[in-house]
Amino acid sequence: MRAHLLSRPRPARHRRHLACLLLAGTTFPAFAYAASPFPNQTQVASDKAAAAPSVAKSSAPSDEEIIVKAKRRNQMEVTSGGQLGALGNKKGLDVPFNIRSYSSSMILNQQSQTLGQVLENDPSVRTTYGYGNFSEMFVIRGFAVNGDDVAINGLYGITPRQLVSPQLYDSVQVLNGASAFLNGAAPSGSAIGGNINLMFKHATDAPITRLTGDYTSSAMGGGNIDVGRRFGTEKQFGVRLNVAGQSGEDSINNEYRHSTALGADFDWHSRDNSTRISMDMNYQNQGVDGGRPGLMLSSSVTSVPRPVAPSHNFGQKWAYNDLNYIFGMLNIEHDLSKNVTLYGAFGALNANEKGNYSSPTLTDAGTGAATAGSMYVPYNQTNESTRAGVRAHFRTGFIKHEVNAGGSALWEDSAAAYAMALTSPTTNIYKTPQFASPAQTFVGGVLNDPQTTNWTRLYSLFFSDTMSFLNGRVALTGGFRYQNMMINGYKYSSTGRGALSTPYNQDAITPIVGLVIHPTRQTSIYFNRIEGMSQGGTAPASAQNVGQIFPPYKSAQYEIGAKYDIGRFSAALAFYQISRPNSYNVPIEGTGYSIYKQDGLQRNRGIELTVNGEILPGLRFNGGGTLIDADLRHTAGGLQNGNTAIGVPNYTINGNLEYDLPFLKGATVVGRVVNTGKQWVNTANTLHLPVWTRFDLAARYTFTTYHKPVTLRFGVDNIANTRYWSSSFNGYLLEGLPRTFKFSFTTDL
Repeated sequence: MRAHLLSRPRPARHRRHLACLLLAGTTFPAFAYAASPFPNQTQVASDKAAAAPSVAKSSAPSDEEIIVKAKRRNQMEVTSGGQLGALGNKKGLDVPFNIRSYSSSMILNQQSQTLGQVLENDPSVRTTYGYGNFSEMFVIRGFAVNGDDVAINGLYGITPRQLVSPQLYDSVQVLNGASAFLNGAAPSGSAIGGNINLMFKHATDAPITRLTGDYTSSAMGGGNIDVGRRFGTEKQFGVRLNVAGQSGEDSINNEYRHSTALGADFDWHSRDNSTRISMDMNYQNQGVDGGRPGLMLSSSVTSVPRPVAPSHNFGQKWAYNDLNYIFGMLNIEHDLSKNVTLYGAFGALNANEKGNYSSPTLTDAGTGAATAGSMYVPYNQTNESTRAGVRAHFRTGFIKHEVNAGGSALWEDSAAAYAMALTSPTTNIYKTPQFASPAQTFVGGVLNDPQTTNWTRLYSLFFSDTMSFLNGRVALTGGFRYQNMMINGYKYSSTGRGALSTPYNQDAITPIVGLVIHPTRQTSIYFNRIEGMSQGGTAPASAQNVGQIFPPYKSAQYEIGAKYDIGRFSAALAFYQISRPNSYNVPIEGTGYSIYKQDGLQRNRGIELTVNGEILPGLRFNGGGTLIDADLRHTAGGLQNGNTAIGVPNYTINGNLEYDLPFLKGATVVGRVVNTGKQWVNTANTLHLPVWTRFDLAARYTFTTYHKPVTLRFGVDNIANTRYWSSSFNGYLLEGLPRTFKFSFTTDL
């Protein structure tokens, strides 16, 4: 297991700041609404319970009307557009980027229990586990998005970093491509090929009281309560409360999961809507006991092992993690005039994690023989994140301008310790014995009081101007972001904070150029040149230039594409190239020495097609496909030049099809296919995972009881119980889930 398990709390004074933020929210619930930062509030309104009669009606709606409205709420909702950081909230058709939003109605109806399950709808995203633990990691355009780098309402650093409860969010937004200008540098340096952003729920004009109960095989039950109300003569005050939980054994033998999520979201807007304030406060606890881990391959293994039985668990029962997060956010917007808006946001997170991990390393692919050690890791993190800016619209002659200027900052303090076993008992992935956790005698840091091991400060300033010509048919965006990165690593110590080991303080400027052309009102052609950014390397002791610090790596993206959007149906086609640099030791000819240089390069080229919406009345489709070539261009000694990067499939296909049965009002059947191409397991490209395909089926039925809508849902994931390795990203083989049954019911009171 890698040091990524052992990352970064923050001084007590910062924890007090977070506590004050959360306390303030409970004391002043009036503060809270930002119409602009929450683009999906009208969407949420359509997602609300359809049972309540309109105030303007003199009589209650009929049961048939209730069913029709509830069916509309239950439809798959994927919209083009979302929150684009420095540029604000935008329709997908109007920006030179590919961005989609998956609604809370889709999360509810697909019975998604993790963020990864929500993103199974996206053909450009694949989900795997993190480094030796049970966290979710996402792969977009062939590059990782770590859990640390998932944003909420456009802010980095305040999202639970390992597992996310999707019930708290109004939408999940996926931006394909680099985004350093839009969002700044990501805290852990990933998000080079894409960005994931979560949007909090807020109260809609129509009240909602929704109860949901659910069951997942083999013995996991749970439920959710979602309540929203608006108050005041102008409905200027809003409250949205969410409580969700699950617990039990999932479809993998002896793997137990539990989750609890609490959300309290308050908002307020002035009577003329010129001032908007929102406050969101959340608590989340998740954990896995006896989880099935990823599988490493030793260097002696020359073939990929056959997958184990779909529900077989080759992990140890004593392996676990327990994750606790308190996080919140404050948003403020004020319109100085109809053309000028000031905005600001502040968020914070306090994380407390611990886990005992054991990832087996395969030594014989034929027999399944392996070794498995153990490692206990306590980890605390305290983050504070903020942004502020101004958005202005004006004209210069026949040119319309939208100017965005502002800045952002992130402070992150991570504390960790570890205790590792120096022995690795033998095991077998096919016939797995259970053994006691080996004695963990190799200790780093203070286990009951972890000290700071990593301190990060990221701050940036940005400016952009979007110029529109020809009645908005042409829009040209130019801008830049200045980014400073201060990242200090500290040695593990048993007597307080250890010595500074890896100081880093560098800055860079990242530009953006984007062009959108509208041939018609429903179509657009676009181009962008934008960059990703991550911490640069530091020359190791093995190099002659030991200690030399390199500036941030800047990954260049070029993308061209076309979009079509008529509201009920949208499609997008994109062609892109992303080049990411890296560093390694380069031998100095004839000396026996080497020098550390930024000379490496991975170039990913691809094509993406996404289609969403209603094809025919009652028939809806969501999905698409990608082709990708993840080429290693410059490698150490040229040994892997021309090879394909580990864990990046050469193609992916996702398709969801919904059909409303004409002979049974309120009934819908759903089918989904997920198909993933070949993935290499090693950089030498001698081992690979084969193509795999999974089929899911589901149905739902909406009816009324006492004039209240009730929706029943039943689904089966991996209906054929196919056994397959789903991912090899980061060198870990992750097996796909077995056949899984899901059942839930929802009623709106």
